[in-house]
Amino acid sequence: MLAAMPPPAPSPLAPGENSPRTQGDACPGSLRLHRADDGALARVRVPGGVVTAEQADALGELAGLLGEGDIHLTSRGNAQLRGLADGCGGELALRLGESGLLPSPRHERVRNVVASPLSGLDGRGHGGVGPWLAELDALLCASDRAVSLSGRFLFALDDGRGDVDALGADVTLLKQGDGAALLRVGAAADAVRVPGAQAAHAALVAAEAFLDSAPDAGTWRVSDLPDGPDALLTEVVRRLGAAEIDATRSGAPARPREAAAPELGTVTGGASGAAALSVGVPLGRITAAQWRLLAGTARREGDRTLRLTPWRGVVVPGVAPERAAALLGALGAAGLITGPESPWHGVGACIGRPGCAKSLSDVRALAGAAVGPVGELPVYWSGCARRCGHPHGDRVDVVATPEGHEVSVVRGGARTAPVTVAEQTLPATVAAARG
Repeated sequence: MLAAMPPPAPSPLAPGENSPRTQGDACPGSLRLHRADDGALARVRVPGGVVTAEQADALGELAGLLGEGDIHLTSRGNAQLRGLADGCGGELALRLGESGLLPSPRHERVRNVVASPLSGLDGRGHGGVGPWLAELDALLCASDRAVSLSGRFLFALDDGRGDVDALGADVTLLKQGDGAALLRVGAAADAVRVPGAQAAHAALVAAEAFLDSAPDAGTWRVSDLPDGPDALLTEVVRRLGAAEIDATRSGAPARPREAAAPELGTVTGGASGAAALSVGVPLGRITAAQWRLLAGTARREGDRTLRLTPWRGVVVPGVAPERAAALLGALGAAGLITGPESPWHGVGACIGRPGCAKSLSDVRALAGAAVGPVGELPVYWSGCARRCGHPHGDRVDVVATPEGHEVSVVRGGARTAPVTVAEQTLPATVAAARG
């Protein structure tokens, strides 16, 4: 089972204080708010996507009290609050700290950890990664060195099914059948096998080795290293030995080409015998009423936790199997995506206008107008060429440009030549491209 939050760490910096390395990194957090066209934005890191029902209540209350009221999910399973009022930072930090969502202000932007959302729930993979998640988060919050990681540096804890391994994290732990872990650093050709009990410590060692290998403050991710990930792996192996962690270098398995999202609907097959509910969120935006329903379902019917997924979905674990169908029906009636037959299945978009000044289009409205029969490929709508939050793998890309909206198809890493399409013909063009 995935675990919730670690205990608080000592000696925080004052809100807004940053290490020299992170001063050029504008990635938003819950203490460093981002100014958007619709108000301030706070990104609340949720390691592994796990929040308790009580923490979900706190997030929902803050979204309504200080912002627009909705919860926005990110491609790393974090939660964003938008439309925040000026001067709300102090109250936001205080309330997040009281709820356990801000265990260490010094580390609030570096707690970027994704984990297999269905770990331990469906009988797939090699068992739960919850102990790794709890220990890694606690180690991060206790590490003075880890403060210097950028807000973009990513850890992934994969239970062996390959879902979050496919996301291309900077440091990945891949669970093995005997309980050991394979440690990846970026796209290095090799991996390192370490005991499962030492896996979280090994991940922190790898992150600290990255920091010491980075030539300047602008080297935010392993892919930015001038000497490449293989040189870093060699240094990681050396440091693991110095830390008395039993490490064996081995060839790295091929990463899955597709980052497969959890199947939607009722999830069964876990060792506990309980079921789980897996739902998608249209365009990653959960209304206040939907959020209350999810939190209430977790509290009354589940194990009192929610798991936010990197595919902008939510999993409610610990549900009685005989109650699953009725509960899933209620979530579907509230507008959440409960199966692949939903027309919203596979449809994503950035925030677009009016929330983003860089966006050239209200892509969310266009995505809604184009929703139709489910296609073979997912589709992602971007308000500008930055394509913020776009998914990995095969997809249809719709990108707003000064000349119109470009439509292209990504398959197997190759992209077709983009075609500029008039707004009135977008729905038909996108439907044809999706197949």
